[in-house]
Amino acid sequence: MKASFLSLLMLANGILGRVIERHTASQQADNACKATGKAVYLITNDAENSIVALPIQADGTLAKGSVTPVGGKGANTIDGTTNQPAGPDALASQSALTIAGNHIFAVNAGSNSLSMLSISQRDPTKLALVGKPAPVPAEFPNTVAASAKNKLACVGATGKVAGITCASFSGKGLGAMDTLRSIDLGQTTPPVGPTNTVSHAFFSEDESTLFTMVKGDPTVNKTGFMSTLAIQQSKGCGGDSIASASPQDARVSPNGTAVLFGSQIIPGTSNIFATDASFGAAVLSVDEKTGQASVVGKQAISDQKATCWAAFSKATNSVFVTDVAVPHVVEMSTKDASIISTTDLSSGGDPGFIDLKAAGSFLYALSPGNQTSNAAIVVMDLSGGQGKAKAIQRFDLGNQAGKNSQGIAVLE
Repeated sequence: MKASFLSLLMLANGILGRVIERHTASQQADNACKATGKAVYLITNDAENSIVALPIQADGTLAKGSVTPVGGKGANTIDGTTNQPAGPDALASQSALTIAGNHIFAVNAGSNSLSMLSISQRDPTKLALVGKPAPVPAEFPNTVAASAKNKLACVGATGKVAGITCASFSGKGLGAMDTLRSIDLGQTTPPVGPTNTVSHAFFSEDESTLFTMVKGDPTVNKTGFMSTLAIQQSKGCGGDSIASASPQDARVSPNGTAVLFGSQIIPGTSNIFATDASFGAAVLSVDEKTGQASVVGKQAISDQKATCWAAFSKATNSVFVTDVAVPHVVEMSTKDASIISTTDLSSGGDPGFIDLKAAGSFLYALSPGNQTSNAAIVVMDLSGGQGKAKAIQRFDLGNQAGKNSQGIAVLE
């Protein structure tokens, strides 16, 4: 009887142990599914341009962080409807700052330069300027892409002298910008927008191609286009490979598009999801070798004013888009741009949203505010899967940033 009792006790302990192990493993899996980034960054784009760095907490929400000057000046486009400095959406662009490895790059539209800062491995809100800002051989730089693989940073500029230019970078800072690949916009400095301006520069998934979206202006029958620039490899004196951008880009205006804006590479495919402020968004099939592109799916957003920014989420395998004049976030399909869900965020008092970025199971969307509401970042939980996005925090930026603020980058 005693032996039988001991056997039962041992069996129970074994079962309990396995239940505890499974429960712990389940908790770990849940935590892994809700893994998120380390910090969120944006630029103030004020006269003294600075980067605001906000730590991401374990539950995906944001906490107060730091403000670091970048050694350059911000600026505003001119709103074509009012002839006044634009804000929100002061730069009429996506990706005013970006991250490559442990470095962050920020455009200075008011001083025609690009800044590079290091991110502390111990504290992601601790930034330090690396070298001096690199002069850009163009006017009003408003978007930047950076490749850790190629050690290359490329800028799109949209002023009187507009175009695309790139520079190598190292732990010591940025090298000199290369020869400008001109874009004849017929603009001024500052430019009048938001149409007829450079929108968004970004690298392909394998970082072998630089894409740049340029808006057209439907009011004067001017169509926007996508620029494709190949990244070339050559051997340096020591035998090391040195990357540079091709001196000549290819340009295409996909049928059915007009005001191409914020875009996202769809991982594992040759497709690009692109917003178009004139109607909503489209999925483009792209041949990187020739630079040709065609529309494979297109979706109008009925109540949109200016759908311009996009963020792909690995957690949902979908793209989220925002509108500067409508306080909602729309989730769309990566296959045909069809609408999956719409989240109304009007209760927070924000007039609309611009740049956004997904990391882990969360989405971070910037609202620069206006005269009646402060700038803020809304955090959304995406862990429920497609169609289940929900807002969990509205982080008020207070006096750290205002209506000139632009860009969202996340350190993962």
